[in-house]
Amino acid sequence: MTWNIHGGVGPDGRFDLDRIAALIARHRPDVLALQEVDTRGRGVDCLAPLQGLGIGHFAEARTIVVPDGHYGHALFTRWPTRNVVLHDLSVRRREPRIAIETEVETPFGPLHLVAVHLGLAFLERRRQSMALAALAKRARGMPTVMMGDFNDWCSLGLVSRAIHRALPFRTRLRSFPARWPLLRLDGVYCSAPGMLAASFTDPAARMASDHLPIIADIRLPVASPHLVRQGDAIAVE
Repeated sequence: MTWNIHGGVGPDGRFDLDRIAALIARHRPDVLALQEVDTRGRGVDCLAPLQGLGIGHFAEARTIVVPDGHYGHALFTRWPTRNVVLHDLSVRRREPRIAIETEVETPFGPLHLVAVHLGLAFLERRRQSMALAALAKRARGMPTVMMGDFNDWCSLGLVSRAIHRALPFRTRLRSFPARWPLLRLDGVYCSAPGMLAASFTDPAARMASDHLPIIADIRLPVASPHLVRQGDAIAVE
């Protein structure tokens, strides 16, 4: 599951982390990427409501840090991770951006995973998408999933074209704005045929954030009948 939670503020203007956590719990994700995690001025741990969901392996990219909190995105997995690397994708005079790269040790084999929240400007995303294409090639033969808010609103599909060679299989769901989804800003990209088994959104999220979550079923390309449901990444016999 990947979801831009808009700092926990829904279209109704209400700050409510419990409804964010409740929707995530309903889907029971094995892998979860959250964008716009914002503690600034709140005096609360925005990630505390996620405790107890069984996705305790955690990496965070804090792109803005101020005395009263921080802002950024986070990656959770049910399984252990190794080699967590934060890649600076920032472009001068634009909001700082960082990609989270890791290897997830799933019961069905290793998974190369990258979580992102890209910039709003066209030229900014062009540079960032080139960096992501290079990251996708670092997998050393491991199946790769890249997920997050790509802000790829342009009909040219700048990001998807840049990473298509390494990650040709992707979701194509409209996620923004949540109440009347028109744009495919958020997504999940996969490296191998057959990995993306299914994908969907949850309209019940439309009052929890300005984005809908993207949930995808991922099948690891191994000689096994097991299904790994990623993002939501639920393992099914």
